Amino acid sequence: MKFYKYISYILHPVLTPIVSTLLYFIIIPNHIPEEFAYRVLSIVFVTTYIIPILLLYFLKKVKLIESYHLSSIDERKFPILFFAILSLLLGNLLLKANIINLLALSFFGITLASGIVYILFFGKIKTSLHTLGIGGLIGFIGIISYQYQLNLLLLLIFLFLLFGFIATSRLKLEAHSMNEIFIGFFVGFFTQIIVYVSYTF
Repeated sequence: MKFYKYISYILHPVLTPIVSTLLYFIIIPNHIPEEFAYRVLSIVFVTTYIIPILLLYFLKKVKLIESYHLSSIDERKFPILFFAILSLLLGNLLLKANIINLLALSFFGITLASGIVYILFFGKIKTSLHTLGIGGLIGFIGIISYQYQLNLLLLLIFLFLLFGFIATSRLKLEAHSMNEIFIGFFVGFFTQIIVYVSYTF
């Protein structure tokens, strides 16, 4: 059981934005100044990792959440809404740079995914954020592959294997049902595609 807990921690969805950003700068044709790339990575890291962790620490300190796992729907509502707003602001900031539009769109995809997750709460549906994260990452890498005509098949296969590990760990830990796992994956994956298609076509 510890193995599955390690998988859940190591592949935590809060890491997805910084991993997406890092892979973006590694994969795309080299036309981004290195200093600018490091600056963007720093901003993404602080906005999508440090700030959310500080928020969770604060919420736990004032006893608005029982644990950092956010097990109940009520505990998830504010953090998800907060993360959606952060992603929207970050997407707008990156879009203004006008040389990393694809990366900016990925954050709009995260905003849309978070919004859908929030709406599903009202139907008492708890989505797996772990599989939402890996689904969004797979969608984003697929978009990079299409946009730049790159063969990223091996990377996509590796990410699908990670999805399998993540899904299995969430099921073994009884954190989610099979439906919640697949809802998370498809919401994460298709919101990236929807935002990309809406912006480029």
